[in-house]
Amino acid sequence: MTTTKPRRWGAWLALFTLPSLFCCALPILFVSMGMGSVVATVYGEYFPFLNWFSKNRGLMFIVIGVIMLSAAFLLFRPNRQCPADPELAKQCDSAHQWNVRWFYLALGIKMIGLLSAYVLPMVLLD
Repeated sequence: MTTTKPRRWGAWLALFTLPSLFCCALPILFVSMGMGSVVATVYGEYFPFLNWFSKNRGLMFIVIGVIMLSAAFLLFRPNRQCPADPELAKQCDSAHQWNVRWFYLALGIKMIGLLSAYVLPMVLLD
């Protein structure tokens, strides 16, 4: 009897989407709350490699958008199936509900990041 391992690349994709959004959204949140010196200290002294993300934010939003589209396809595809075993089906449905919640959280953070990075500067500078 052979057992097949489920594909886990979709889970890995979703796992790395949320933290990558936090790298961009948290600095914007801190600055909007008046804690710009915290962001400057973190970027300047502790994690200077994070400056690459701010310099290449367009690329980051495109890559994250592609990852989010891939995650959306995996979450909402029409042929999604759970096992026939009632206990496993219950666990599968529960995991799917949590994945959908995490996806919407990540999508909300991405929208806040897009708003803060592209829309607000145009509105405030005009």
